[in-house]
Amino acid sequence: MKLTILGSGCPSVDLDRYGPSALVDCGLGSRILIDCGSGVTQRLLEHGVKGSEIDALVITHLHSDHIVDLFQLIISSWHQGRSKPQKIFGPIGTKIYVNQLMNLWKQELEQRIAHEKRPSTEALNVEVTEIDDGTLMNFEDLSVKTVEVLHQPVKKAFGFIFENSNRKLVISGDTKFCPRLIEAAKGADLLLHEVFIHNEMPVIDGIRTSQTVKNVASYHTLDSEVGKIASLANVENLILTHFAPPKFDRKKLLNKVSIDYKGHILIGEDLMTFDIKNKILSWKNLEVKLG
Repeated sequence: MKLTILGSGCPSVDLDRYGPSALVDCGLGSRILIDCGSGVTQRLLEHGVKGSEIDALVITHLHSDHIVDLFQLIISSWHQGRSKPQKIFGPIGTKIYVNQLMNLWKQELEQRIAHEKRPSTEALNVEVTEIDDGTLMNFEDLSVKTVEVLHQPVKKAFGFIFENSNRKLVISGDTKFCPRLIEAAKGADLLLHEVFIHNEMPVIDGIRTSQTVKNVASYHTLDSEVGKIASLANVENLILTHFAPPKFDRKKLLNKVSIDYKGHILIGEDLMTFDIKNKILSWKNLEVKLG
C-alpha cells in the first residue's frame, strides 16, 4: 500500500501546496483517490498516474476545496481514454451535487460528444454511492471504512481507514480533535492528519478578523493537539497535511508536535509518497527508509 499526497494545502491559494487530495495505490483495481482539490489532475499526471486509471474517488466532505476539480477529473479522464464509468463515494448530498454539476455542463458535453467522435462516453457516466458512518467499501484486496469526524457546522464529514495485508492507513479528513478517529486509528502504520497552525494565522484587515481565525480554528485540529492524537492512537508514523496557513515555520511545528508524539513526524509535501509496507518515504530526489 502506497500513499501519495497530491495536494497538501487549504482554500488559500499557494504555488507549492495545491488543494487537498491524496492517492492510495495498491495496484490494479485499487487505486483510490481521496478528495479532488484544486490541481488534482495535474498532480496525478506529475505522479505518473492518469485520472483515467483511478478506480474510485472517495470524498471526505462537501467543502469546496475538497471537490472543486471534480468536473476536471471527469472530463480529463474521458480525454485520457477512460472506458468505464466514474465511481464516486461521498456523504449524503453527493448525488445532488454531482447531478447539478453534470447538468451545468450538459450542453457543453453534448456538443463535445457530437463533434469529437470519441470511441466511448462511458467515462462521462458517474456512479455515486452515498456513504455514512461505518460504511465499508471493498476494492480488490483493499478495504476502506468510514468514521464520522467532527467538522461542524458540516453535517457529514468522514475520515477513512484503509486496510490490506495487515497494513493500516488512516486519513483524518477535516476534523477537530476527535475521540472516534483516535479509536479508529489505533495501531495504524500511518496516520495522515490535517493541522491548523494557530499562531501563524494572523488577523489581516480586509481579509480575516479575529473571529474568522477563531471560527476556522474551531473545526480543525490545532498544532498543539495533533501530536496528542497520534500518541493516543499509538500510530507508527504521522504525516501532517492540509496546512492552514500553507506557509509556516516548519521547525516550530515539528517541535510542537514532538512534545506529545515520539514516533516519526513528517511535514507532508505535494507529491510525497510513503510506501507503507517497506517504510520508504520518497519525495523529489529524496528517499528515506524509516526504522
